Amino acid sequence: MGTGPLLLRGATIAGAMPAAPKPPLRICSFESRRRDEMEQLLARQGAIPVVAPSMREVPLEQNEGALRFAERLLTGQIDTVVCLTGVGTRALLELICQRHDRSEILAALAQCCIVVRGPKPVAVLREWSVRIDYRAPEPNTWRELVQMLDDERVPLADRTVAVQEYGKPSIELCDALQQRGAEVLPVPVYRWTLPEDTQPLEDAVRRTIAGEFDALMWTSAFQLTSVLQVAERLGLRDSWLAAANGCVIASIGPTASEALREEGLVPDLEPSHPKMGHLVKETCERAGELLAAKRAGHAPA
Repeated sequence: MGTGPLLLRGATIAGAMPAAPKPPLRICSFESRRRDEMEQLLARQGAIPVVAPSMREVPLEQNEGALRFAERLLTGQIDTVVCLTGVGTRALLELICQRHDRSEILAALAQCCIVVRGPKPVAVLREWSVRIDYRAPEPNTWRELVQMLDDERVPLADRTVAVQEYGKPSIELCDALQQRGAEVLPVPVYRWTLPEDTQPLEDAVRRTIAGEFDALMWTSAFQLTSVLQVAERLGLRDSWLAAANGCVIASIGPTASEALREEGLVPDLEPSHPKMGHLVKETCERAGELLAAKRAGHAPA
């Protein structure tokens, strides 16, 4: 009397096995400047983070390009200034203000057309009270910048355009500006080099080859240059590239993705916005599905 339903109910409860929890994702990031923040973001998403700093910014102590820019700026020979990165913009302003009066530099910049690639130089220029005339839309690559200049009909022919560079020459951007009739003045502000301690990076290369990571995360194009340099030095470049392609490749945006593709690494995802928080969250949400698809030999629908 009532035993049957109770037994049935009990049997149903006993038979409903909970789904096995998914193992946490093992994600390797090559972030340097924001290493601690990256590690914390990944851990909050339930991942097992490994952060191997891949590069170090080295200011150009004898920065002839920056000093030449300042001289031409103060003598009215610069028409347009293109700022590509926040770190580089700040370094450039601080460097030239060591040689020249700050108020004179700001007054000269006020006579120029100021163009920025993304949000980071915007923040720096606002701190310095520099007016911004044009800003490239997301995803903030040189292509969007050039397209914006075309769409807005910004005068370039017979104008001198100074381009603040960010670690390596901006060849495509400079070529595009020259094709539109501009005289381009590259202004290198800093360069990238390997970290002083490369042991974490060497360990990350070996652990990638050993299959210890589910995803590799890239927040800068130059990070790949450093990783490949270390892998080459260890005699493991080809092995690392093959192993890396077996992981989920998560890229912050098109500039990093382009560098990855040039070396034969195919990005599996870019975040909805090219920001570190979005990259971490969306990688942790999607990497399991993407990795399963990779291992099954096909891309997810």
